[in-house]
Amino acid sequence: RQADGRKVLRSSIREFLCSEAMFHLGIPTTRAGTCVTSDSEVVRDIFYDGNPKKERCTVVLRIASTFLRFGSFEIFKPPDEYTGRKGPSVNRNDIRIQMLDYVIGTFYPEIQEAHSDNSIQRNAAFFKEITKRTARLVAEWQCVGFCHGVLNTDNMSIVGLTIDYGPFGFMDRYDPEHICNGSDNMGRYAYNKQPEICKWNLGKLAEALVPELPLEVSELILAEEYDAEFEKHYLQKMRKKLGLIQLELEEDSKLVSELLETMHLTGGDFTNIFYLLSSFSVDSDPSRLEDFLEKLMSQCASVEELRVAFRPQMDPRQLSMMLMLAQSNPQLFALIGTKANINKELERIEQFSKLQQLTAADLLSRNKRHWTEWLEKYRVRLQKEAESVRDACAWNAERVKVMNSSNPKYILRNYIAQNAIEAAENGDFSEVRNVLKLLENPFQETEDSTGVKEDTKEEEATAAAAACAQAPRSRLPYCSKPPLWASELCVT
Repeated sequence: RQADGRKVLRSSIREFLCSEAMFHLGIPTTRAGTCVTSDSEVVRDIFYDGNPKKERCTVVLRIASTFLRFGSFEIFKPPDEYTGRKGPSVNRNDIRIQMLDYVIGTFYPEIQEAHSDNSIQRNAAFFKEITKRTARLVAEWQCVGFCHGVLNTDNMSIVGLTIDYGPFGFMDRYDPEHICNGSDNMGRYAYNKQPEICKWNLGKLAEALVPELPLEVSELILAEEYDAEFEKHYLQKMRKKLGLIQLELEEDSKLVSELLETMHLTGGDFTNIFYLLSSFSVDSDPSRLEDFLEKLMSQCASVEELRVAFRPQMDPRQLSMMLMLAQSNPQLFALIGTKANINKELERIEQFSKLQQLTAADLLSRNKRHWTEWLEKYRVRLQKEAESVRDACAWNAERVKVMNSSNPKYILRNYIAQNAIEAAENGDFSEVRNVLKLLENPFQETEDSTGVKEDTKEEEATAAAAACAQAPRSRLPYCSKPPLWASELCVT
């Protein structure tokens, strides 16, 4: 991209809004102090498809205790045996020692104090702590459906923050293989791969800390701590999201996985279904169950949405050639494509074919069956909670309170960000401010429909002109399931 180092308005607004959204969701993150745009322009090929356009240059002020990353320690990497590439500070262990002293002394003072006389123990304690912080961070992401589009070592904070909001996205329809980055063709950073890729990055940090921390020490810490910390924190968060506040039962993990499977089968909206569950009644009144099911059905994918989601992505001729190549020249096929990708495309084609025959009534019936089965299991689990307390009414009130403070009503969906971006690109920044105001209170009950007063008369005039020049899309409530057009949005 001409290596001009300039950020544009589109991506700046996304970072500005999302870093603040994450903070108010209670997830460790860098903050956004200001977002300043100018009349200077640069040319960007947004989708790398040969259709460049001019965009306005913009600066986001990021705020954090430090911007050191895992990748900061990779400047000491020795020459790669295949490429010969090496870090700019190879063989400079003196600098590595200085960096470790600075990071631990400044950001982990309690570890420095506890192990001031033994650097190996100190460094091991530091690695154990960043391992746990990273595991908890990615568990938080998974619990709100957040996907980080580029999880390389240079986007992993040395103090456990969410850092670098390039291509990102909050899931709408629950899909464990959701990819938020349109240029991540292999799905390396898909939603369900985030925990494993963060662990892999910690392994790279461990390699970068040698010899100040022997690899056998760090690898043992990673093996013992990461998965256990992730699973523990994830289940704690999920129990709160489901209102399981009294008992911690072994069966809870299965209940969570069955809920996610039900969401997947019905194309359920991840955020809205969790938010709805606080209004589920523990009693078995059939009419109340029917009313609740109706609300759930409105948050499941329609036939049209599913057809868009499972639309084949490969040209049929390309797929045919790839299948022929897989048979005739497996070695060449392995270089240009993966069996997993081809199998996934074949599955999409099969699913898409079935969807052509599916009616809305059939889909509704199928979805109701899936949700009725899971809700019965959920009811049984909630009844165990109720039976373990003296005051069922007080327990239920507390359950709802915990759920409503754990399940956001508002997240930065792609279509919400896109509406704000399009208005801002036409000179109207009021939508950015409205969205920011909402994201600062993600758990609030009611949407504030009052607008945000513009700062200047000049901006008001620009906004009015922009409104005349381009009619905006009809605005849905910010908590709505996305409109069909949103499924076509692509972030790279």
